[in-house]
Amino acid sequence: MFSSVKPYENQRYDVLKKDCLKRKVLFEDPTFPANDESLYYSGTRRQDVQWRRPKDICADPRLFVNGISSHDLHQGQVGNCWFVAACSSLTTRDSLWQKVIPDWKEQEWDPEDPEGYTGIFHFHFWRFGEWVDVVIDDRLPTIYDQLIYCHSNVKNEFWCALIEKAYAKLLGCYEALNGGNTADALVDFTGGISEPIDLTIEDYANDENLRNQLFERVLKVHSRGGLISASIKAMTDSDMETRLDCGLVRGHAYAITDVRKIRLGHGLLAFFKSEKLDMIRLRNPWGEKEWNGPWSDTSEEWQKVSKSEREKLGVTVKDDGEFWMTFQDLCRNFTDLIKCLVINTSYLSIHKTWEEAKIRGEWKFHESPLKNRTGGCTNHKETFFQNPQYVFNVKKPGDEVLICLQQKTKRTTRRQGKAENLAIGFDIFKVESNRKYRMHTLQEKVAGSIYINSRSVFLRTQQKEGRYIIIPTTFEPGQTCEFLLRIFTDVRASCHELVLDMPRYWCWNRITGYPRVVSQVHIMKAEGLKDSPPAGTNSYVIIKCEGETVKSDVRKHTNTPEYEMKGIFYRKKPEKPILIQICFWPLWMRLNKNNGDSTTGKVFGLGDFGGHRR
Repeated sequence: MFSSVKPYENQRYDVLKKDCLKRKVLFEDPTFPANDESLYYSGTRRQDVQWRRPKDICADPRLFVNGISSHDLHQGQVGNCWFVAACSSLTTRDSLWQKVIPDWKEQEWDPEDPEGYTGIFHFHFWRFGEWVDVVIDDRLPTIYDQLIYCHSNVKNEFWCALIEKAYAKLLGCYEALNGGNTADALVDFTGGISEPIDLTIEDYANDENLRNQLFERVLKVHSRGGLISASIKAMTDSDMETRLDCGLVRGHAYAITDVRKIRLGHGLLAFFKSEKLDMIRLRNPWGEKEWNGPWSDTSEEWQKVSKSEREKLGVTVKDDGEFWMTFQDLCRNFTDLIKCLVINTSYLSIHKTWEEAKIRGEWKFHESPLKNRTGGCTNHKETFFQNPQYVFNVKKPGDEVLICLQQKTKRTTRRQGKAENLAIGFDIFKVESNRKYRMHTLQEKVAGSIYINSRSVFLRTQQKEGRYIIIPTTFEPGQTCEFLLRIFTDVRASCHELVLDMPRYWCWNRITGYPRVVSQVHIMKAEGLKDSPPAGTNSYVIIKCEGETVKSDVRKHTNTPEYEMKGIFYRKKPEKPILIQICFWPLWMRLNKNNGDSTTGKVFGLGDFGGHRR
């Protein structure tokens, strides 16, 4: 996955470091200079900021002190709890943080080789479908020799300050870190997809079955290497970062650092007792101010758990920002949960392997309706079908499909300031099994995402086997932007864009004729047959029209098969019949019907064809 990492702004870490060693100088990054341009894009500029290297801040700088931990991180003087919470989650996964911080042993300060230090570092982030390598120097903004932004609780540890600087460079400047989305940072650290869950829509706090199902999904994500965070919505600006009576903070992102089923009781009683409690460990990026309700650090509930179990869980009685609570209390007190799914696409894994289709597209405006690709959502009926359209197949009965649509927007640039996300979303339609051209009239809508002005939208849906069209759109027509569409299925989906509106016109069409009639056939179930097929029969349907054949999947061991199959045909000779064959083992049937000039998408059940047995 990381073999194709691209250098950000064409800066190659190895080349730059080698040059610094040759010239015996410390690296100074010309693309992210140590001045106000890298700090702000707007707002008040401080005059007392000084850029210092770690060796000027402390005597013995280190990248890591006693390894990496969520306790290392403390939020600084910018509202980037979302980023710090994501970093806290990252520290719990060795395989992930060692990819984000590549060559971490080689990048460490070496006291025995001070001449080998060049003040250059690099980090990997996933951006818009590819991994990029971001190079920085080690000059950090300080006031009175104190780091302004993210810092460790150990003065000579600098990994968190350096990774924050690399991320600020990626976004444009440090001010761009003020107010963001934890889901975006989690995706940038993993290359996964974020699945947001609004805990207020469903009654998770009081519905035990629903809550148990959600906990199992959260536990599964955690056990398979995913990252998770939680937050409490702030309804007004004045609510932001206000502390509630329970100790939690509104408008604040918390990292979920552990998910466990905790066994209650002591000694052998605990071993044989079946009672377990669904528990979550969270961390406040401030490094202080914790939950003070049940199962908080000093609560009496911990007496229900053995000392060995408490030690295994790492329960500490100090205000370090990390605390435990039951999953039910989490559902009662938090409003949002974000699961970052690290999708497994490796065939060598023992866990479920997904097939990924990844397509880059663009909402591009054009004066011609045939070339315009900025049609807006379904509210705009006249232009909706002018959007990009992508076809994909579901090849298993009742297959789960994961879809993520991400827009490419520069959150900030130093020249242009802060850019807002467009409201984006998508709809999914079930279409004919042989559709090759763009859709121009509404068909059966089977699923759709919400429309929201976030960087990405996600949908998990269960669909029957068949062919589908997904139409990603902006909410309003005429808005332009690049986007990335990712579709995950159990079997390869053969996803691609539908470019043509209708069959091409070739010179030989003058002789052979050009398709002028569109006919649609919809097979639902085997009704109206004179004799029912024997019990346990296998069957399938074939539709033939002017040399084109569409075949359904085999329906096994049933004498009442349902096919739910559609075909579309562009016809040169509408007077010729459409042939429908229903093939059984050990018998088969043929039905004939002239489908005429149907362009309305009329649905035909098998009984409409008046078939006969042969």
